Amino acid sequence: MGDLQGPDHEHRRPPGVGDETVEALGSLSKALETIERARGHLYSFHQLTGTADLELDRTVALLRGAGHESWADRVETEILGRNVIPGHWTFQIVEAYDATYYQVFRQLEHEAVQQLAEGRDHLYEAEMKEARRTRDHPDHTALPDTPGSPDPTGSFD
Repeated sequence: MGDLQGPDHEHRRPPGVGDETVEALGSLSKALETIERARGHLYSFHQLTGTADLELDRTVALLRGAGHESWADRVETEILGRNVIPGHWTFQIVEAYDATYYQVFRQLEHEAVQQLAEGRDHLYEAEMKEARRTRDHPDHTALPDTPGSPDPTGSFD
């Protein structure tokens, strides 16, 4: 059986949506994906900093056990529980980033897709897939396999 042609309805360009709009929405989506990664790194920063701070409890105990009271005191008073920037622990940085930047960015991207492409996400990527795939190749199908659909050899599940 021949290959299904093109992406599913949700990934087809709506009538009247031009190339520049699809490219612009693809660019906006790519920027948001980069922000998603940046946010993940921010959470890594938050968790790593917290893990290090909790490890300092052990450091203080070990220094005290080794007879280094003044060093234990310095770690305990100068580093343990310290703000990472004035007035902020890392959770406050994450919260501020989310409220000030991340949520606003996500909402704007969502609204742009809704208004400019009838809510259809990833049009740029879907069209790129269509342009790059090899027709009638079993590993280049337009759509995911669904139960009951013919496999590339023409038989049914």
